[in-house]
Amino acid sequence: MPDTSLGTPSTPSQAVVELRGVRKTYFKPDGSVMVEALRGVDIAILPGEYVAIMGASGSGKSTLLNVLGCLDQPSEGDYLLDGRNIRDMTDTQLSIYRGRKIGFVFQAFNLIPQLRIEENVETPLFYQGVSKHERRARAIEALGMVGLGDRLGHRPSELSGGQQQRVAIARALVTRPVVLMADEPTGNLDSTTGEAILTLFEELHAKGMTIIMVTHSDGIADRCERIIRLRDGIVETDRRLRPRGAGTRAS
Repeated sequence: MPDTSLGTPSTPSQAVVELRGVRKTYFKPDGSVMVEALRGVDIAILPGEYVAIMGASGSGKSTLLNVLGCLDQPSEGDYLLDGRNIRDMTDTQLSIYRGRKIGFVFQAFNLIPQLRIEENVETPLFYQGVSKHERRARAIEALGMVGLGDRLGHRPSELSGGQQQRVAIARALVTRPVVLMADEPTGNLDSTTGEAILTLFEELHAKGMTIIMVTHSDGIADRCERIIRLRDGIVETDRRLRPRGAGTRAS
């Protein structure tokens, strides 16, 4: 049974992420079309799925991640995040909702060097108005989940690259999101460290976390349950590698 402490929705049949006819068009200053980055995308991702998004440069995968992450809004179509249509929200409402529902992990760790790691992890909770005592407790809990419970009090510069990425993952998890979105999370790491981070993602997935990962690596994508490949702004293929919850292939 999924670990609901990781933020999976209460209705198992409800898609965590659903795009309906999503288009994203960028315009030139004169109003003419510069590029149609997404040209009618339909995707539904269910609770607990581990999905890779792939595609060549210019395929639309970065735009898709920005839309999924509520960093950009569709020009047309609907995006339902955990059952709510983001079109119905003001910018302020969307910012709050995004912070509660989505955890982001980037290729660059984006840690604040002056802060201790637990303070870095606490940061999203500060902006949500969580009390200081609860912020600290949840940050320590999240760092324990990623294997850094013994590194409290350290600053990012005192950690290895892999440990810094673990801090970034803990920061993404501390809000107890319904979906974890990762953009090339091993891109700045050596192969051994990257393998450890991918193993951590697999452990989180095994506990019920919904994960969407953008990657250019076939080897990394093959460790997911499902691969969505974009081409010229549309879904070229949507392939399931194994049944939901069947675990990842042994590496």
